[in-house]
Amino acid sequence: MSSFNVTELHPSSFLLLGIPGLEGIQIWLGFPFCVVYLIALMGNTIILLMIWIDHSLHQPMFYFLAMLSGIDLSLSTATIPKMLGIFWFSLQELCFGCCVTQVFFIHFFTVMESIVLLAMGFDRYVAICNPLRYTMILTNKRVGVIGGIVVLRSLCMIAPIIFLLLRLPYCGHRVIPHTYCEHMGVARLACASIRINVYYGLGNISILFMDVLLIIISYARILYTVFHLPSPDARLKALNTCSSHICVIIAFFGPALFSFLTHRFGHGIPQYIHILLANLYVVIPPALNPVIYGIRTKQIQERVKKLFAKKFNER
Repeated sequence: MSSFNVTELHPSSFLLLGIPGLEGIQIWLGFPFCVVYLIALMGNTIILLMIWIDHSLHQPMFYFLAMLSGIDLSLSTATIPKMLGIFWFSLQELCFGCCVTQVFFIHFFTVMESIVLLAMGFDRYVAICNPLRYTMILTNKRVGVIGGIVVLRSLCMIAPIIFLLLRLPYCGHRVIPHTYCEHMGVARLACASIRINVYYGLGNISILFMDVLLIIISYARILYTVFHLPSPDARLKALNTCSSHICVIIAFFGPALFSFLTHRFGHGIPQYIHILLANLYVVIPPALNPVIYGIRTKQIQERVKKLFAKKFNER
């Protein structure tokens, strides 16, 4: 009897429609998304390899960058392959367990990225505002502890979402007008009150806004210190280092914030705009981050040039 009730509560699978309203051009939309995904895969893999094989990059700043690249690879891989399957091969069906798993990983890696960006802001704050104590404050052990906190806080924030979704009855509703499964998109299919889900989601968003606020405070203090440096060269070097971090932060939080605001308040905006924004939020940052760091970080730039020069000479 209990197995029968579970079957009634939870559908065996969900149908992901892709982008309703743009069905006619979805096959063409798949090509730019595929290109961006390949850029993300290649760029983040190169950064991870550079940091792994080059011992001169075994520093806190690059450890955090490696965390960011690993998260970006995971986040894009959790969403884009299924999206391309929907666009190109009409593979719209996704089993219930697979959908819930996708919900977990998308939100888990999103929260992880937010905390890592905060940690990178703290790293730059210590490096610029308290350089003499940098090596004492950010030891390898403390970076490892921060990495553990990143995973633990993300787990504590996202694991309850899965239980909140599993407790809901869906009464046969199984069509999701989206390219991937996310918390509220799945919860809205339920035929019971989702008030707890809404409040919990808003609570998590409030925590992420706290991350943003702390990042802004860190960079405000950094900029204040930078503009009071006596040497123009030192100011330029510090600004160059910070600018890449600021670009990455804007690339991540910009689309996320815009997507959240349009989702909550832009009721007159067509549904396909909401979905496109949600897709950009999980696609653009993973592709932009390695490009930004490749261009703006001298050490990464030099190591990549050496690697390709070595490979070219071997041929």
